[in-house]
Amino acid sequence: MGIVAALAKMANYIPTISKPVQKPSLYRRLAWTGIVLVIYLIMANTPLFGIAKQGQTQIDLQRIIFASKAGTLMELGIGPIVTAGLILQVLIGAKIIDMDLTDPDDKRTFTAAQKTLAVLFGIFEASMYVLGCRYWTLAPGAGNPITGCTASWLDRTLVIIELSLATFIVILMDEMLQKGWGIGSAISLFILAGVAETMMWSLLGFVPGTANYYGFIPALLKTPVMDLIVRPRGFPDLTGLIFTLGIILLLVYTQSTRVEIPITSQRMRGIRSKIPLQFMYVTNIPVLLLGITVADLQLLGNLSANLLNPNSIWGKILGDTVYYLSPPRGVLMSLADPVKTVVFAVSWTVISILFGFMWVEIAGLNPSQQAENLVKSGMEIPGMRRNPKIIERVLAKYIYPLTLLSSILVGIIAVTADIFGAYGSGTGILLAVGIIYQYYTMISYERALETYPLLRRILGEE
Repeated sequence: MGIVAALAKMANYIPTISKPVQKPSLYRRLAWTGIVLVIYLIMANTPLFGIAKQGQTQIDLQRIIFASKAGTLMELGIGPIVTAGLILQVLIGAKIIDMDLTDPDDKRTFTAAQKTLAVLFGIFEASMYVLGCRYWTLAPGAGNPITGCTASWLDRTLVIIELSLATFIVILMDEMLQKGWGIGSAISLFILAGVAETMMWSLLGFVPGTANYYGFIPALLKTPVMDLIVRPRGFPDLTGLIFTLGIILLLVYTQSTRVEIPITSQRMRGIRSKIPLQFMYVTNIPVLLLGITVADLQLLGNLSANLLNPNSIWGKILGDTVYYLSPPRGVLMSLADPVKTVVFAVSWTVISILFGFMWVEIAGLNPSQQAENLVKSGMEIPGMRRNPKIIERVLAKYIYPLTLLSSILVGIIAVTADIFGAYGSGTGILLAVGIIYQYYTMISYERALETYPLLRRILGEE
């Protein structure tokens, strides 16, 4: 744990947000959450100083997962934070780093190390964008983007500073919400805002003075419905709208589906209850981890676009990997390259299963940990001896099949949504529905605590 401890120690020298002395009221926390969201939207529409005006050229998955926007202060979005967290989580899951995230001290060390690593990633990604001359053009005949870029070193340095500071502000906003000033996390909030913006643009997007009406509703006012069933170039169409609504309804239904295991109390005989295991046991985590991985590969491709020869063996490997793992945009694009579509569908489903089982082990959702928690709480399964190993075998009959089924389901939902052009992408819809459900749960919980002060004392919230 030497590297993690060193990163955590470096966090002591990074400005931080302290916890509130007294927990703010729910309405005050909602107000702070709204302020953070407004700051994000302002940053996402503030162009970087020193570059030419940029169009939104990023691949949708990278933009949605990282809540980023090309050419603005949110160019990197939450990418450095989620990438740092993913790397540390994988290292812990692979036992390369020996940490127990259920232990408060280890959890505190992990959070501090993630913060430092996120700052370093922000500086690194900003530097690579600038060194690769992403925002400018190369001088005629220049083969090296580092020395042949048309921008001055002053402009390039300013862009590195802008992107690094923007990343740091995002880290502070996330820290602010998670430490109790707001609700939820800035990461979830920004992803939800990005998905909502994409969906609204798909529905209502309109560029004045152009012949093409991007959004479905503006196009519907000028084009017969039959011509909008499937549209070229990945434009929003009727098929995508139908699948968007259908997938949202399916996810809302599965969120309320439970598998219940009967239990009794060892201390209070006669009291029976049930353990409700969600049918979507892994929620949207497998697709989130997969989306982060693919988005990082896309980011790596963007960073090395001018630095790495696309005809070299490493350039071809990276380019092919990004191409086949990136989601298609609609029916026509899926049919245009059926090999890519099949590889995309199979790989996403298989990797979702692998990430699902990995997450169950890392997050302490496996049968062993659940059995231990059950025994410690004084509960037992009727007809079973109060032995953790026996209870573990019983729970394994429920947990592992649920992990497999839910991982396959989220993978298939994401794949199907992308193939049929769902608005906001399949990954975006999965994340958005999950985040909205989490916010609903958190707000309901906080509202109940404020309505019934005695409940706050019972739960030890004071």
